[in-house]
Amino acid sequence: MKNIIFDWSGVVRETVASQLWIINKIFERWGVGAISLEEFRENWEQPYTLFYKRYVPEGYSEKDQAKMYKELVLDKDCPKSCEIPEMVELIRTLKSNGAFLAVVSSDLSETLLAEVKEWGLENIFNEIVTHADDKLEAVNKIIKDNHLNRGETCFIGDSNHEIDVARTMGIKSIAVTWGFTSRNKLKAKNPDYIVDEPGELSTILLA
Repeated sequence: MKNIIFDWSGVVRETVASQLWIINKIFERWGVGAISLEEFRENWEQPYTLFYKRYVPEGYSEKDQAKMYKELVLDKDCPKSCEIPEMVELIRTLKSNGAFLAVVSSDLSETLLAEVKEWGLENIFNEIVTHADDKLEAVNKIIKDNHLNRGETCFIGDSNHEIDVARTMGIKSIAVTWGFTSRNKLKAKNPDYIVDEPGELSTILLA
């Protein structure tokens, strides 16, 4: 794999606890009951509007949800996310080996770009796309703009959406199980690879 596109949250960034906290705060404001970690990982979907509409079928407003999310992710009480050290080291190794690296994430630019800087990953990625709810358009643009060989390109994510995008684009899909989606749900989508720890991912990408 010479061209590697990463999702961010749930792949490079350990953020499951903070995401669940934010979701339950949003649900509380909409009068929806809190959900458990297990329910979150079984029902998470992207584009994330599909997830929210499952719980708030009437009166859902994407604009209101986005406003609340931005407010809550910056809230001092929000559980702090952190890097997954093995993933940060893998990214550095891939870069030193000459790989094309990109990020396509639904995260806010304010948080993601700050983390890239904090974790010493500046000038590592060829492209970074934030605010990408539906990631198909962004991945398509990266492949076309950079004339990437699809047979040498993969998309690494933690949800069924990344698997679907990879399949549509004719590139390899790698699903990681330490993120937002349960292993069983990911496996049901038949990704090209499914990995349970960063070491397995290193074996695939550095083989």
